[in-house]
Amino acid sequence: MKDKMMKNTATTLSGLAVAAVLAAAITPAAQAADSAPQVEKCYGVAKAGMNDCKAGPGTTCAATSKVDGQSDAWILTPKGLCGKLVGGSLKSS
Repeated sequence: MKDKMMKNTATTLSGLAVAAVLAAAITPAAQAADSAPQVEKCYGVAKAGMNDCKAGPGTTCAATSKVDGQSDAWILTPKGLCGKLVGGSLKSS
């Protein structure tokens, strides 16, 4: 009887240890997803040559916008900020 009780206790402790290890492994990943900054493309606010990527026809990628506030050039901004910026739009025009 004592051996059976010891075996059950050991099995329970092993199960708890596995659960603790799994919880510790999952928690940082979940926290990282929650703390990842939320960003959005904001068109029409980049300075000339300061866009984050492709700025319409004739351009290839970052730093190719020709004028300040080019409507098809975008930069990444924190989610919710673009609409507060003068000339900011979530859509290319």
